[in-house]
Amino acid sequence: MQTLLSNILQQYSIDPAVAIKIESSFQKTTLEKGAFLLREGQVCRHMYFLETGCLRGYYNIDGREVTQWFGFENNFVSSFRSFTAGTPSVEYIQALEDAVLWAISHNDFANLLNTHPPIEKFVRLMYEHYYIKLEERYSNAHFKTASERYEDLILNYPHILQRIPLGHIASYLG
Repeated sequence: MQTLLSNILQQYSIDPAVAIKIESSFQKTTLEKGAFLLREGQVCRHMYFLETGCLRGYYNIDGREVTQWFGFENNFVSSFRSFTAGTPSVEYIQALEDAVLWAISHNDFANLLNTHPPIEKFVRLMYEHYYIKLEERYSNAHFKTASERYEDLILNYPHILQRIPLGHIASYLG
């Protein structure tokens, strides 16, 4: 839990009482390598902070797995559309390594925001970060070659080759 609070405190100073409320709102959960956090068709009822491990989000398109994203330590992960809208997920989220996560339910998340408005700033920053990554992914897919995307990946995430199977990286790069 300290990693989650440290991550929040690096971006925004919060009242100690709010920190206690955040701590009590998240529940620790673990996943073994290969286990699924979410499957297509399930409604994502939690947002997760990934303390340790690695996850991937992927779609199953005509029986082919297409990797959309990887999540590493100190990232928030979820099927954001499913979590926000309460609709069935169109993606799978799977552990590529043993993982420790901190989960907050949609109801607890909404309650936290409603009772502690200063947290909204942190959440806005988190969503902005997610949107920027999504826009970069979109731009890269449309304006860069596969080899340019690979070079960017190695430059920005050099640890990825040691942690992610090459087939998932190839799928991610298109």
